[in-house]
Parts: sequence; structure tokens; C-alpha cells
Amino acid sequence: MLGFKNSDIKQIFAILLRTLVATATLAVVQAAAADAPFPAKPVRIIAASTGTSGDLLARYLGQRLSERWQQPVVTENRSGAGAVIAAEVAAKAAPDGYTVHLGQHGSFAAAPGLYKKLSYDPLKDFAPITFYAHVPLLIVAHPSFPPGNMKELVEYARSRPDAINYGSGGAGLIGHLNFELLNVTAGLKLVHVPYKGVGASLTAVMSGEVQLGTVPVPVSLPQVTAGKVKAYANTGANRFAGAPNIPTVAEAGFPGFEAVTWFAMFAPARTPPERVRVLNRDMVAAISAPATRSWLIAQGADPAPGTPEALTAFLRNDIEKWGKVIRAAGIQPD
Repeated sequence: MLGFKNSDIKQIFAILLRTLVATATLAVVQAAAADAPFPAKPVRIIAASTGTSGDLLARYLGQRLSERWQQPVVTENRSGAGAVIAAEVAAKAAPDGYTVHLGQHGSFAAAPGLYKKLSYDPLKDFAPITFYAHVPLLIVAHPSFPPGNMKELVEYARSRPDAINYGSGGAGLIGHLNFELLNVTAGLKLVHVPYKGVGASLTAVMSGEVQLGTVPVPVSLPQVTAGKVKAYANTGANRFAGAPNIPTVAEAGFPGFEAVTWFAMFAPARTPPERVRVLNRDMVAAISAPATRSWLIAQGADPAPGTPEALTAFLRNDIEKWGKVIRAAGIQPD
């Protein structure tokens, strides 16, 4: 008929049968994988240096997730370059949902503007899961510094260009960027004095070595309470629940001003969407829990869980915002 021998026909049918069986088996395996509980083995959170705020937040969330999943959640610390090294490691991890990353302002929003060569793209190399929390800073001064509030401070500084110094924990860090944003927003010429760490910069303010500082709430608020420094404003978008009497910079006449350290959860790009959905669901539940909220506020952080889409939009805007400030001020990392 078509020149096929019986043996040829049998061989063709055998090949077709094996193909059909293999296809059906693959479909069953894939369906089983889709239906399998996730996570079914330990999960790791890649975070920055041990002992930092990011490390503390990662370990707390890991504990809550471990209780929920009945699986170990291990925090793996990678130090260096202001959390950039941790982000580099996380970007190269297997995209299977079993490795997640606690990203933060410095390595995701500021790094693209600070570093000419960055081995990862915060928008392309990660799958956003959820925002975690943000940590506002307080603009502080020695009690003897003349201005009585934020409006008076701005007027005082405008009349004294290049005469008022502010300290930060280092070039390119949030404390530095915060005051450069204020310089641009309020038309000031405050002079930057970098120190080796936030603690050293706060000490400089308390001793009067510099007139101003901007320090994360967990470090600065105890000194405000003790009367060793006075607080002019909170740099967050809203008043901090742990210090509701301190107004925001926006309330002082600069709408939209916001400069905070933030933390968010990411997975490597190409992590299956269904696993990102599970991670989002469970992380949002853990962060939203009353006990977690109380713990975060006690640490000087405001909880802010949400959707992957909201995190993507926030990150895109934050990269653009700080890129403009970094270029305008000519900031270079230490």
C-alpha cells in the first residue's frame, strides 16, 4: 500500500505507544508536583550581616513561617557592600521557592544609582513577594541647637548655607541620602560629615561635634527619651506608632517627603508563580499577625505587608527617586 512491511508498522506503533506513555507519565508527575504541599523541605532566607536590623527581621519572620509550615526556615547571612553581596547571592539561587531574600533599601533602591557596575538588576532578577516593614529615621540635634521645630530648622539653615553640618553612618547610606533629599526639597546647603556607622554619627550629635543627624528610630528614640538629643521630625510618610508625638517632615511643609530604611521579601526571578502566591499568602499572614505587629513596633519598624504588584510599583518609584538624588548630589559609595 505505502510500501511498509508488517515489521515496520509494528515498530512505528511501538514508538508511538512509548511516546504516549512517556507524555502521560510526565503529565501525571507535573500534576502531582502541582498538588504537592509547598514547602515540603527546609527554606532558607538570605539576609545581610549578622546582628543587623535585616538579620533580626529575617530570623523573626523565619520562626513564624517555620511554625506555619512545620519546616525549618534557616537564615543565611552574607555580609558586604551594604547588603549588596546578599542580593548577589540571592539573585543566582535556584528559582524553586526554597530560597528567598530579605531585600532592603540600600541594595535595591540606592545601589543602582550608587554603583556603576551592579551584578544584578533589582527589577529583573527578582520576583517580588511582599513588602515587610519600613524603619523611619529621626532628624535630631543637640538640645542646645537653636531651632525649636522643623520649620524653624529649615529657615535657620536657609540663612546659613554651607555652615551647618550633619552626620551620617557613611556615604550613600540612608542617613546621607535623607539629608541630600532635604537639601533638594527645601533648597538647603547642609554639609555632610560621614562617620563609621550610625552609632558614631549619633554620638557626634550628642557631643555637639555636628549640629544635625538623621538616625533610625530604634537607635535614636532612646536618646530622645533620655533628653540627650531633641527630635525635629520623623522622615516617614506617617507618624511612627511608637512615637506619635513626633511629626513628619511632610507635616512641616514638605508634602511627599519620605526617606526610610525598608525591608521586603523577594524570590529569584523565574520562581513559579504558584509558589510566589503561597509565599505571599503565608508571609502576609505572618507579618499581619498582632504579635508580629507589636514586635515590629517595639523594634522601631512599621509593618507594611502587601501584594507583589504593589512591591514592584514601590521599588520602581524608589529606584528612580533615589537615583535622581544620588546624581544631583554626586554621591559615591565609601
